[in-house]
Amino acid sequence: MSFDYDLFVIGGGSGGVRAARVAAAGGASVALAEEDRYGGTCVIRGCVPKKLMVFASEYAGMVEDGRAYGWDLENKGFDWDHFKSKLNAELDRLEGIYRNLLKNSGVQSFDARAKLVDAHTVELSDGARKTAKHILIATGGRPWVPDFPGSELAITSNEMFHLDRLPDSILIVGGGYIASEFAGIMNGLGVKTTQFYRGTQILRGFDDEARTLVAEEMIQSGIDLQLGTNVLELHKEGDQIRVKATNGEESLFDQVMFATGRKPNADDLGLEALEIERGRGGEIKVDAYSQTAVPSVYAIGDVTDRVNLTPVAIREGMAFVETVFNGNPTSPDHELIPTAIFTQPEMGTIGLSEEDAAQQETIEVYATSFKPMQQSFAGRAQRVLMKLIVSQATRKVLGCHIVAPGAGEMIQLAGIAIKMGATKEDFDRTVAVHPTMSEELVTLKTPVRVL
Repeated sequence: MSFDYDLFVIGGGSGGVRAARVAAAGGASVALAEEDRYGGTCVIRGCVPKKLMVFASEYAGMVEDGRAYGWDLENKGFDWDHFKSKLNAELDRLEGIYRNLLKNSGVQSFDARAKLVDAHTVELSDGARKTAKHILIATGGRPWVPDFPGSELAITSNEMFHLDRLPDSILIVGGGYIASEFAGIMNGLGVKTTQFYRGTQILRGFDDEARTLVAEEMIQSGIDLQLGTNVLELHKEGDQIRVKATNGEESLFDQVMFATGRKPNADDLGLEALEIERGRGGEIKVDAYSQTAVPSVYAIGDVTDRVNLTPVAIREGMAFVETVFNGNPTSPDHELIPTAIFTQPEMGTIGLSEEDAAQQETIEVYATSFKPMQQSFAGRAQRVLMKLIVSQATRKVLGCHIVAPGAGEMIQLAGIAIKMGATKEDFDRTVAVHPTMSEELVTLKTPVRVL
Protein backbone atom coordinates (compact mmCIF):
# COMPACT_ATOMS: atom_id res chain seq x y z
CA MET A 1 0.00 0.00 0.00
CA SER A 2 1.32 3.46 -0.88
CA PHE A 3 0.97 6.45 1.42
CA ASP A 4 1.16 10.20 0.98
CA TYR A 5 3.87 10.37 3.65
CA ASP A 6 6.11 8.13 5.70
CA LEU A 7 5.21 10.15 8.79
CA PHE A 8 2.42 12.53 9.72
CA VAL A 9 2.90 14.50 12.93
CA ILE A 10 -0.06 16.05 14.75
CA GLY A 11 1.23 18.96 16.84
CA GLY A 12 3.86 21.65 16.22
CA GLY A 13 5.44 21.86 19.65
CA SER A 14 9.03 21.09 20.51
CA GLY A 15 8.63 17.30 20.51
CA GLY A 16 6.64 17.05 17.31
CA VAL A 17 8.82 19.51 15.39
CA ARG A 18 12.02 17.74 16.46
CA ALA A 19 10.69 14.31 15.44
CA ALA A 20 9.50 15.67 12.08
CA ARG A 21 12.82 17.37 11.33
CA VAL A 22 15.00 14.43 12.30
CA ALA A 23 12.87 11.93 10.38
CA ALA A 24 12.94 14.17 7.30
CA ALA A 25 16.70 14.60 7.59
CA GLY A 26 17.00 10.82 7.39
CA GLY A 27 15.12 10.75 4.10
CA ALA A 28 11.54 10.20 5.24
CA SER A 29 8.67 12.12 3.65
CA VAL A 30 7.05 14.02 6.51
CA ALA A 31 4.07 16.32 7.08
CA LEU A 32 2.97 18.14 10.20
CA ALA A 33 -0.29 19.79 11.20
CA GLU A 34 -0.65 22.48 13.89
CA GLU A 35 -3.94 24.25 14.63
CA ASP A 36 -2.41 27.05 16.72
CA ARG A 37 1.03 28.67 16.86
CA TYR A 38 4.18 26.70 16.10
CA GLY A 39 6.46 26.15 19.07
CA GLY A 40 3.87 24.72 21.42
CA THR A 41 3.44 25.39 25.11
CA CYS A 42 7.11 25.98 25.86
CA VAL A 43 7.87 28.57 23.22
CA ILE A 44 4.51 30.35 22.98
CA ARG A 45 2.80 30.10 26.38
CA GLY A 46 5.22 28.44 28.78
CA CYS A 47 8.92 28.18 29.52
CA VAL A 48 10.23 30.91 27.23
CA PRO A 49 7.83 33.81 27.91
CA LYS A 50 7.67 32.82 31.58
CA LYS A 51 11.46 32.90 31.91
CA LEU A 52 11.54 36.32 30.25
CA MET A 53 8.98 37.49 32.79
CA VAL A 54 11.15 36.05 35.58
CA PHE A 55 14.09 38.07 34.26
CA ALA A 56 11.95 41.21 34.15
CA SER A 57 10.69 40.69 37.69
CA GLU A 58 14.19 40.37 39.16
CA TYR A 59 15.47 43.79 38.11
CA ALA A 60 13.87 45.68 41.02
CA GLY A 61 16.01 43.67 43.43
CA MET A 62 19.06 44.20 41.25
CA VAL A 63 18.57 47.97 41.43
CA GLU A 64 18.41 47.79 45.23
CA ASP A 65 21.52 45.63 45.36
CA GLY A 66 23.30 47.94 42.94
CA ARG A 67 22.78 50.87 45.29
CA ALA A 68 24.26 48.83 48.13
CA TYR A 69 27.34 48.27 45.97
CA GLY A 70 27.80 51.98 45.37
CA TRP A 71 25.96 52.48 42.09
CA ASP A 72 23.67 55.49 41.68
CA LEU A 73 20.65 53.70 40.25
CA GLU A 74 17.03 54.78 40.04
CA ASN A 75 13.96 52.57 39.79
CA LYS A 76 11.28 54.46 37.90
CA GLY A 77 8.90 51.50 37.85
CA PHE A 78 8.00 48.75 35.42
CA ASP A 79 6.49 49.50 32.00
CA TRP A 80 4.23 46.53 31.17
CA ASP A 81 3.32 47.80 27.70
CA HIS A 82 6.98 48.16 26.72
CA PHE A 83 7.83 44.71 27.99
CA LYS A 84 4.77 43.07 26.43
CA SER A 85 5.51 44.47 22.98
CA LYS A 86 9.07 43.15 23.13
CA LEU A 87 7.82 39.80 24.46
CA ASN A 88 5.34 39.42 21.60
CA ALA A 89 8.00 40.32 19.06
CA GLU A 90 10.31 37.68 20.52
CA LEU A 91 7.62 35.00 20.42
CA ASP A 92 6.85 35.92 16.80
CA ARG A 93 10.55 35.58 16.00
CA LEU A 94 10.77 32.15 17.65
CA GLU A 95 7.64 30.91 15.91
CA GLY A 96 9.16 32.00 12.60
CA ILE A 97 12.27 29.99 13.41
CA TYR A 98 10.18 26.88 14.06
CA ARG A 99 8.33 27.31 10.78
CA ASN A 100 11.58 27.79 8.87
CA LEU A 101 13.17 24.77 10.53
CA LEU A 102 10.35 22.62 9.22
CA LYS A 103 10.43 24.19 5.77
CA ASN A 104 14.20 23.89 5.43
CA SER A 105 14.02 20.25 6.54
CA GLY A 106 11.57 19.46 3.77
CA VAL A 107 8.60 18.94 6.09
CA GLN A 108 5.24 19.95 4.61
CA SER A 109 3.26 21.85 7.21
CA PHE A 110 -0.48 22.44 7.46
CA ASP A 111 -1.99 25.23 9.57
CA ALA A 112 -4.96 23.10 10.55
CA ARG A 113 -6.32 20.77 13.17
CA ALA A 114 -5.87 17.10 12.39
CA LYS A 115 -7.53 14.00 13.76
CA LEU A 116 -7.32 10.30 13.05
CA VAL A 117 -9.71 8.60 10.65
CA ASP A 118 -8.05 5.19 10.72
CA ALA A 119 -4.66 3.69 11.50
CA HIS A 120 -3.02 5.42 8.53
CA THR A 121 -5.27 8.39 7.73
CA VAL A 122 -5.73 11.85 9.22
CA GLU A 123 -8.37 14.40 8.36
CA LEU A 124 -7.58 18.11 8.42
CA SER A 125 -10.05 20.76 9.54
CA ASP A 126 -10.66 21.75 5.91
CA GLY A 127 -11.83 18.22 5.14
CA ALA A 128 -8.70 17.10 3.31
CA ARG A 129 -7.41 13.63 4.11
CA LYS A 130 -3.77 12.54 4.20
CA THR A 131 -2.33 9.07 4.59
CA ALA A 132 0.90 8.06 6.30
CA LYS A 133 2.70 4.87 7.17
CA HIS A 134 3.23 6.19 10.70
CA ILE A 135 1.32 8.82 12.68
CA LEU A 136 2.82 10.65 15.66
CA ILE A 137 0.56 12.50 18.10
CA ALA A 138 2.35 15.36 19.90
CA THR A 139 -0.52 17.65 20.85
CA GLY A 140 0.70 18.58 24.35
CA GLY A 141 -1.49 19.71 27.23
CA ARG A 142 -3.44 22.69 28.51
CA PRO A 143 -4.23 24.36 31.83
CA TRP A 144 -7.73 24.04 33.21
CA VAL A 145 -9.87 25.64 35.89
CA PRO A 146 -12.10 23.41 38.07
CA ASP A 147 -15.82 24.05 37.96
CA PHE A 148 -17.18 26.12 40.85
CA PRO A 149 -19.39 29.24 41.20
CA GLY A 150 -17.72 32.05 39.26
CA SER A 151 -14.94 29.90 37.80
CA GLU A 152 -15.38 31.63 34.43
CA LEU A 153 -13.84 34.77 35.98
CA ALA A 154 -10.49 33.05 36.55
CA ILE A 155 -7.64 33.08 34.06
CA THR A 156 -4.82 30.55 33.56
CA SER A 157 -1.14 30.78 32.76
CA ASN A 158 -2.07 31.07 29.06
CA GLU A 159 -3.66 34.47 29.60
CA MET A 160 -0.93 35.81 31.88
CA PHE A 161 1.22 36.73 28.88
CA HIS A 162 -1.55 38.77 27.25
CA LEU A 163 -2.89 40.96 30.05
CA ASP A 164 -3.97 44.39 28.81
CA ARG A 165 -2.47 45.94 31.90
CA LEU A 166 -0.53 44.82 34.91
CA PRO A 167 -3.00 44.36 37.80
CA ASP A 168 -2.53 46.12 41.12
CA SER A 169 -3.44 42.91 42.94
CA ILE A 170 -3.67 39.25 42.01
CA LEU A 171 -4.65 35.96 43.62
CA ILE A 172 -2.83 32.90 42.34
CA VAL A 173 -4.42 29.58 43.23
CA GLY A 174 -2.27 26.46 43.30
CA GLY A 175 0.87 25.14 44.92
CA GLY A 176 2.80 23.64 42.02
CA TYR A 177 5.74 25.14 40.20
CA ILE A 178 3.62 27.15 37.74
CA ALA A 179 1.62 28.85 40.48
CA SER A 180 4.71 29.48 42.60
CA GLU A 181 6.72 30.83 39.67
CA PHE A 182 3.99 33.29 38.70
CA ALA A 183 3.63 34.38 42.31
CA GLY A 184 7.30 35.36 42.27
CA ILE A 185 6.95 37.09 38.90
CA MET A 186 3.96 39.17 39.88
CA ASN A 187 5.46 40.08 43.24
CA GLY A 188 8.71 41.12 41.57
CA LEU A 189 6.84 43.32 39.11
CA GLY A 190 5.26 45.21 42.00
CA VAL A 191 1.85 43.52 42.04
CA LYS A 192 0.31 42.83 45.44
CA THR A 193 0.38 39.04 45.29
CA THR A 194 -1.57 36.45 47.27
CA GLN A 195 -1.20 32.71 46.76
CA PHE A 196 -3.70 30.10 47.98
CA TYR A 197 -2.78 26.45 48.25
CA ARG A 198 -5.08 23.86 49.77
CA GLY A 199 -2.21 21.65 50.97
CA THR A 200 0.21 22.01 53.86
CA GLN A 201 3.18 23.18 51.77
CA ILE A 202 3.78 24.28 48.18
CA LEU A 203 5.77 22.28 45.61
CA ARG A 204 4.46 18.88 46.68
CA GLY A 205 6.71 16.02 45.61
CA PHE A 206 9.93 18.00 45.91
CA ASP A 207 12.40 17.70 48.77
CA ASP A 208 10.74 18.96 51.97
CA GLU A 209 13.68 21.01 53.21
CA ALA A 210 14.14 22.66 49.82
CA ARG A 211 10.49 23.52 49.24
CA THR A 212 10.12 24.83 52.79
CA LEU A 213 13.00 27.24 52.22
CA VAL A 214 11.47 28.41 48.93
CA ALA A 215 8.16 29.08 50.71
CA GLU A 216 9.85 30.95 53.56
CA GLU A 217 11.79 33.16 51.16
CA MET A 218 8.67 33.86 49.10
CA ILE A 219 6.88 35.04 52.22
CA GLN A 220 9.93 37.10 53.21
CA SER A 221 9.83 38.80 49.78
CA GLY A 222 6.26 39.97 50.35
CA ILE A 223 4.05 37.23 48.89
CA ASP A 224 0.98 36.53 51.02
CA LEU A 225 1.16 32.72 50.95
CA GLN A 226 -1.90 31.15 52.55
CA LEU A 227 -1.65 27.38 53.01
CA GLY A 228 -4.61 25.13 53.69
CA THR A 229 -6.77 27.58 51.77
CA ASN A 230 -8.84 27.28 48.61
CA VAL A 231 -11.46 29.26 46.68
CA LEU A 232 -15.16 28.64 47.20
CA GLU A 233 -16.70 31.32 44.96
CA LEU A 234 -15.79 34.21 42.67
CA HIS A 235 -18.05 37.20 42.03
CA LYS A 236 -17.57 40.19 39.77
CA GLU A 237 -17.66 43.43 41.72
CA GLY A 238 -17.04 46.46 39.52
CA ASP A 239 -13.65 46.04 37.88
CA GLN A 240 -12.53 43.59 40.56
CA ILE A 241 -13.26 40.03 41.61
CA ARG A 242 -14.53 39.18 45.07
CA VAL A 243 -13.06 35.91 46.33
CA LYS A 244 -14.75 33.82 49.01
CA ALA A 245 -12.19 31.48 50.55
CA THR A 246 -12.48 28.27 52.55
CA ASN A 247 -10.99 30.03 55.58
CA GLY A 248 -14.12 32.20 55.77
CA GLU A 249 -12.46 35.36 54.49
CA GLU A 250 -13.51 37.47 51.48
CA SER A 251 -11.16 39.72 49.52
CA LEU A 252 -11.08 41.76 46.33
CA PHE A 253 -8.48 41.22 43.58
CA ASP A 254 -7.94 42.67 40.12
CA GLN A 255 -7.14 39.22 38.70
CA VAL A 256 -7.48 35.61 39.82
CA MET A 257 -5.24 33.03 38.17
CA PHE A 258 -5.66 29.27 38.61
CA ALA A 259 -2.70 26.92 38.21
CA THR A 260 -4.18 23.78 39.69
CA GLY A 261 -3.37 21.29 36.98
CA ARG A 262 -3.10 20.55 33.28
CA LYS A 263 -4.92 18.16 30.98
CA PRO A 264 -3.64 16.32 27.89
CA ASN A 265 -4.88 17.62 24.54
CA ALA A 266 -6.29 14.26 23.48
CA ASP A 267 -9.99 15.05 22.97
CA ASP A 268 -11.61 14.91 19.53
CA LEU A 269 -8.60 13.23 17.91
CA GLY A 270 -10.52 10.14 16.76
CA LEU A 271 -8.79 7.93 19.33
CA GLU A 272 -11.92 6.18 20.58
CA ALA A 273 -12.92 4.87 17.13
CA LEU A 274 -9.48 3.28 16.80
CA GLU A 275 -9.65 1.92 20.36
CA ILE A 276 -6.53 3.80 21.38
CA GLU A 277 -6.55 3.63 25.15
CA ARG A 278 -6.52 6.69 27.39
CA GLY A 279 -5.72 6.89 31.08
CA ARG A 280 -7.77 8.27 33.95
CA GLY A 281 -6.45 11.76 33.34
CA GLY A 282 -7.22 11.62 29.63
CA GLU A 283 -3.63 10.90 28.59
CA ILE A 284 -2.81 8.62 25.66
CA LYS A 285 -1.41 5.35 26.95
CA VAL A 286 1.79 4.20 25.27
CA ASP A 287 4.39 1.50 25.80
CA ALA A 288 8.09 1.95 26.53
CA TYR A 289 8.67 2.95 22.88
CA SER A 290 5.84 5.53 22.75
CA GLN A 291 3.64 3.18 20.70
CA THR A 292 -0.13 3.11 21.24
CA ALA A 293 -2.37 0.05 20.96
CA VAL A 294 -2.52 0.76 17.20
CA PRO A 295 0.94 -0.22 15.87
CA SER A 296 1.17 2.61 13.32
CA VAL A 297 0.24 5.33 15.86
CA TYR A 298 2.67 6.75 18.40
CA ALA A 299 2.44 9.57 20.96
CA ILE A 300 5.04 11.68 22.77
CA GLY A 301 5.20 14.62 25.13
CA ASP A 302 2.61 16.01 27.53
CA VAL A 303 -0.28 14.25 25.79
CA THR A 304 1.11 11.01 27.28
CA ASP A 305 1.52 12.54 30.77
CA ARG A 306 4.77 10.76 31.53
CA VAL A 307 7.29 13.48 32.40
CA ASN A 308 5.83 16.81 31.28
CA LEU A 309 8.97 18.72 30.39
CA THR A 310 9.96 20.13 27.01
CA PRO A 311 13.44 18.51 26.90
CA VAL A 312 11.79 15.18 27.71
CA ALA A 313 9.32 15.56 24.83
CA ILE A 314 12.28 16.25 22.53
CA ARG A 315 14.09 13.15 23.79
CA GLU A 316 10.95 11.08 23.28
CA GLY A 317 10.69 12.40 19.72
CA MET A 318 14.30 11.47 19.03
CA ALA A 319 13.77 7.99 20.48
CA PHE A 320 10.68 7.57 18.29
CA VAL A 321 12.67 8.35 15.13
CA GLU A 322 15.48 6.05 16.22
CA THR A 323 12.98 3.25 16.82
CA VAL A 324 10.75 3.64 13.77
CA PHE A 325 13.03 5.02 11.06
CA ASN A 326 16.52 3.93 12.06
CA GLY A 327 15.70 0.35 13.04
CA ASN A 328 17.17 0.81 16.52
CA PRO A 329 14.47 0.26 19.18
CA THR A 330 15.09 3.00 21.73
CA SER A 331 13.13 3.66 24.89
CA PRO A 332 13.30 7.25 26.18
CA ASP A 333 15.19 7.52 29.45
CA HIS A 334 13.03 9.05 32.18
CA GLU A 335 15.46 8.41 35.03
CA LEU A 336 17.48 11.11 36.84
CA ILE A 337 16.14 14.13 34.97
CA PRO A 338 17.58 17.45 36.22
CA THR A 339 14.86 20.03 36.77
CA ALA A 340 14.79 23.75 37.47
CA ILE A 341 11.92 25.61 39.09
CA PHE A 342 12.11 29.34 38.44
CA THR A 343 10.59 30.41 41.70
CA GLN A 344 12.22 33.25 43.58
CA PRO A 345 14.45 31.87 45.01
CA GLU A 346 15.17 29.40 42.23
CA MET A 347 15.32 25.65 42.84
CA GLY A 348 17.32 23.01 40.98
CA THR A 349 16.85 19.33 41.68
CA ILE A 350 17.81 15.89 40.41
CA GLY A 351 17.20 12.45 41.81
CA LEU A 352 15.51 11.43 45.03
CA SER A 353 14.28 13.70 47.77
CA GLU A 354 15.43 13.01 51.31
CA GLU A 355 12.01 11.58 52.14
CA ASP A 356 11.81 9.22 49.15
CA ALA A 357 15.40 8.04 49.48
CA ALA A 358 14.99 7.26 53.20
CA GLN A 359 12.08 4.95 52.37
CA GLN A 360 14.31 2.88 50.10
CA GLU A 361 17.55 2.50 52.04
CA THR A 362 19.82 3.96 54.70
CA ILE A 363 21.03 7.37 53.58
CA GLU A 364 23.33 10.14 54.68
CA VAL A 365 22.13 13.71 54.24
CA TYR A 366 24.73 16.41 53.62
CA ALA A 367 23.33 19.94 53.67
CA THR A 368 24.18 23.53 54.39
CA SER A 369 22.15 26.74 54.37
CA PHE A 370 23.77 30.16 54.39
CA LYS A 371 23.59 33.74 53.17
CA PRO A 372 25.42 34.09 49.84
CA MET A 373 28.15 36.70 49.62
CA GLN A 374 26.53 38.90 46.97
CA GLN A 375 23.18 39.28 48.74
CA SER A 376 24.67 39.39 52.23
CA PHE A 377 26.90 42.34 51.32
CA ALA A 378 23.83 44.16 49.98
CA GLY A 379 22.06 43.65 53.30
CA ARG A 380 19.56 41.06 52.15
CA ALA A 381 18.71 38.15 54.43
CA GLN A 382 18.08 35.67 51.60
CA ARG A 383 19.37 32.18 52.36
CA VAL A 384 20.45 29.43 49.99
CA LEU A 385 20.53 25.64 50.37
CA MET A 386 22.98 23.05 49.05
CA LYS A 387 22.01 19.45 49.72
CA LEU A 388 23.22 15.98 48.75
CA ILE A 389 21.44 12.68 49.46
CA VAL A 390 23.94 9.80 49.64
CA SER A 391 23.48 6.02 49.76
CA GLN A 392 25.33 4.72 52.80
CA ALA A 393 25.83 1.33 51.13
CA THR A 394 27.05 2.33 47.66
CA ARG A 395 28.14 5.94 48.41
CA LYS A 396 26.33 7.06 45.25
CA VAL A 397 24.76 10.48 45.27
CA LEU A 398 21.04 9.71 44.98
CA GLY A 399 19.82 13.29 44.90
CA CYS A 400 20.97 16.89 44.76
CA HIS A 401 18.81 19.86 45.73
CA ILE A 402 19.82 23.49 45.36
CA VAL A 403 17.86 26.59 46.35
CA ALA A 404 19.82 29.63 45.21
CA PRO A 405 20.17 32.24 42.48
CA GLY A 406 21.21 30.35 39.34
CA ALA A 407 20.16 26.99 40.77
CA GLY A 408 18.98 25.88 37.33
CA GLU A 409 22.41 26.51 35.83
CA MET A 410 24.09 24.64 38.69
CA ILE A 411 21.83 21.59 38.63
CA GLN A 412 22.46 21.05 34.91
CA LEU A 413 26.15 20.49 35.62
CA ALA A 414 25.64 18.57 38.86
CA GLY A 415 23.18 16.41 36.94
CA ILE A 416 25.91 15.14 34.62
CA ALA A 417 27.91 13.78 37.53
CA ILE A 418 24.90 12.20 39.22
CA LYS A 419 23.67 10.67 35.94
CA MET A 420 27.12 9.10 35.58
CA GLY A 421 26.78 7.53 39.04
CA ALA A 422 29.15 9.79 40.97
CA THR A 423 29.80 8.94 44.61
CA LYS A 424 30.12 11.31 47.53
CA GLU A 425 33.88 10.72 47.38
CA ASP A 426 33.90 11.80 43.71
CA PHE A 427 32.37 15.09 44.82
CA ASP A 428 34.91 15.34 47.67
CA ARG A 429 37.84 14.83 45.28
CA THR A 430 36.74 17.77 43.16
CA VAL A 431 38.56 21.01 43.97
CA ALA A 432 36.25 23.84 45.01
CA VAL A 433 35.82 26.93 42.85
CA HIS A 434 36.20 29.79 45.33
CA PRO A 435 34.42 32.02 46.13
CA THR A 436 31.17 30.58 44.78
CA MET A 437 27.96 29.24 46.26
CA SER A 438 28.31 25.96 44.40
CA GLU A 439 31.65 25.14 46.02
CA GLU A 440 29.64 23.97 49.03
CA LEU A 441 28.62 20.90 47.02
CA VAL A 442 32.21 19.62 47.14
CA THR A 443 33.08 20.75 50.67
CA LEU A 444 30.27 19.06 52.63
CA LYS A 445 32.25 16.76 54.92
CA THR A 446 29.91 15.62 57.71
CA PRO A 447 26.35 14.35 57.31
CA VAL A 448 23.72 16.36 59.13
CA ARG A 449 21.47 13.30 59.33
CA VAL A 450 21.67 9.54 58.87
CA LEU A 451 18.28 8.00 58.16
